Amino acid sequence: MPIEIVQIQIPPEKRDDDAFIQKQLSKKLKRKPSDFDFRWRKRSIDARQRTIRLQCAFEIKAKNETWPTPQFYSPKSLGSKTVHIIGAGPAGLFAALRAIELGIRPVVIERGKDVRSRRRDLAKLNKEQIVNPDSNYCFGEGGAGTYSDGKLYTRSKKRGDVEKVLGMFVKFGADQDIRIDTHPHIGTNKLPQIIVAMRDEIIARGGEVRFEEKLTDFKIENSQITALEINADRWESCEEVILATGHSARDIFYMLDQKGLELQAKSFALGVRVEHRQEFIDELQYHGRHNDEYLPPASYSLVAQANGKGVFSFCMCPGGIIAPCATEPGEVVTNGWSPSKRNNPYSNSGIVVSVEPEDLKSKGPFACLEFQQQVEKDCWEAAGKTQQVPAQCLQDFIENRKSTSFPRSSYQPGIVSVNLREVLPEFIANRLVEGFKAFDLKMPGFITNDAVVHAPESRTSSPVQIPRDSENGHHPQVKNLFPSAEGAGYAGGIVSAAIDGMKCVDWILKKD
Repeated sequence: MPIEIVQIQIPPEKRDDDAFIQKQLSKKLKRKPSDFDFRWRKRSIDARQRTIRLQCAFEIKAKNETWPTPQFYSPKSLGSKTVHIIGAGPAGLFAALRAIELGIRPVVIERGKDVRSRRRDLAKLNKEQIVNPDSNYCFGEGGAGTYSDGKLYTRSKKRGDVEKVLGMFVKFGADQDIRIDTHPHIGTNKLPQIIVAMRDEIIARGGEVRFEEKLTDFKIENSQITALEINADRWESCEEVILATGHSARDIFYMLDQKGLELQAKSFALGVRVEHRQEFIDELQYHGRHNDEYLPPASYSLVAQANGKGVFSFCMCPGGIIAPCATEPGEVVTNGWSPSKRNNPYSNSGIVVSVEPEDLKSKGPFACLEFQQQVEKDCWEAAGKTQQVPAQCLQDFIENRKSTSFPRSSYQPGIVSVNLREVLPEFIANRLVEGFKAFDLKMPGFITNDAVVHAPESRTSSPVQIPRDSENGHHPQVKNLFPSAEGAGYAGGIVSAAIDGMKCVDWILKKD
């Protein structure tokens, strides 16, 4: 018989009880347990009612049949064609792996360091507050996601592509559960070795991955990039170029502009990162149930309207830590991450406001970028011009008063008491206040002085879009330049970036 998909609900404590699951499926299918086998397809927690359940989907096959084994990655021998991929984040790495599948030789050029060397610069950032502009939480092997969580949840409707990305992560060392969980998550402690396995595969198959090599210029002739300048001291010729430099590579935007290439201001979101006790979030979300071995640390997803603009939670990190994510001296930026077990005592989430180009006084392609930069500079100055960030207890923020003390903060460089209503742009602060009030109605007790607000959360997505031809994927003015993923404004996380990187390689193959 063909594979069937069957959905049932079970108590969380029965998740690993195969006999119980088989019995429930038997009732649903009206077949004997001995007639079929099952395996997990998807699972999610349904905590809308006081009795919490797992919403489960299972694949069912007859006992005498074998399970199909999908192939998510099929390498080929490489031909003479080469693609230069600028950036070794998820878009760049998955573009390289896709190139290998299509017989194209990838050359990955990354301004930052490999994942192991990168750790030392992150330690200096956290402990000594030294920002390395080319090696930080945003730049380096694996991109921004490597050391800021590894969340794999995406709203992309291209389910086949999503399954391919998840399957490839599993092939290179991720747990099989990422293909099952509704909100899959690898964890900052596990993702680096998976990234290394991908790099090793690219090199073993004949590709290149080069670190501490920064794109500093390029030549255009007859609407084609003909050569790339690396580290301002070496030129190399190129055939095809995928630009996968991430949402924080501001120098790339300015370089494109100086070459006369079209750019567009792009809406993004900006706000703060708020930290609660994880136990408190568990109690709110699980109706008083917490410290439970059968339930993961609870998360939340919140959205509200304030003065006609969206205010929403972003990159919620259960059992997580707030990290310093500046990419230049003279700015502060926050983000969050969680280890694979999500077992830290605090949760944090970005709470951000939609920012549209028309909201701003300045115009042109860099209007949103310059606004983002100014907020990061203002927060840096307000906290004392170090990597400490301005902070305020949440109730105090709502009531517009400076905090006199803090319950705690996981942000390692430290926090400084500041009235954020006096630092953040007025329209951002006012909408955040209204958003927090709306969230407190949905999760009573959310507003409390036991929650700490850190500012700013500003690198939610690229504030600049690099246009591309909708049918062929290249920049309208340069026929072999393929802007990709978050830095170009076409993705919003690890999975969607990986999908977009692969799509760019498919466009390159389509040219031939």
